[in-house]
Amino acid sequence: MIHVYLDDYRACPVGFVPASNAEECKQLISEEQIDILSLDYDLGWGQPTGYEVVRHIVETGRYPASIYLHTSSVAGRNQMYHALATHAPASIKLYNGPMPDELIRKISEAARSKRT
Repeated sequence: MIHVYLDDYRACPVGFVPASNAEECKQLISEEQIDILSLDYDLGWGQPTGYEVVRHIVETGRYPASIYLHTSSVAGRNQMYHALATHAPASIKLYNGPMPDELIRKISEAARSKRT
């Protein structure tokens, strides 16, 4: 299982696979088993948004175990959250906000310890 961080601007936390656009993220969702997915909404001027990723998840039924919405776009977060909350199985953990710092630190430390 992998963790995926979708963002075109922010640095990807250690221990996560970066996706800088919607297509990369959709490909990872289609090909990998994902534990944690953290989504941004705005992915560059004229580019597909994080909502396109959410639509892909809903259409394919390939839900990560946990989904966080770290976007600063309130409207985008609400749109993504509503679509996921409406369609996701009850077993999916959905968070209407970013990952807690403690979780990021824990994943980062685990990834670093695997390297050594």
